[in-house]
Amino acid sequence: MTASSHALDLTAVAARAADAKGGEDLVALDVSLPTPFADVFLLVTGTSERNVLAIAEEVEERMLEAGAKAVHREGRENGRWVLLDFGDVVVHVFHREDRMYYGLERLWLDCPAIPVDSMLQSSAAEAP
Repeated sequence: MTASSHALDLTAVAARAADAKGGEDLVALDVSLPTPFADVFLLVTGTSERNVLAIAEEVEERMLEAGAKAVHREGRENGRWVLLDFGDVVVHVFHREDRMYYGLERLWLDCPAIPVDSMLQSSAAEAP
């Protein structure tokens, strides 16, 4: 894995935020080798347009608190696929049907997965 430790730390922040708002099927991919513009893609599924937007808002707020401001965002107007670009980390929050249709996991099949579950478990262990 060649994603920077900074990108992995930000991925953990985004994953915990998405999980807190009911994000499902979180998948993180190390895209640092094939792409010059990001180290990690985080893919998240929301159950409705409202849920997709809530997840995206929570991710953006928590990332800002961690010192990462979105340099680009798309998709907030319809809540089907929200893309949040934080430089090293790009977060894709999909409505279930859109995630299946676009199949980013298939497009980036050669990229190694980053264990998101351990990021979520470590935050649970840190809770009081």
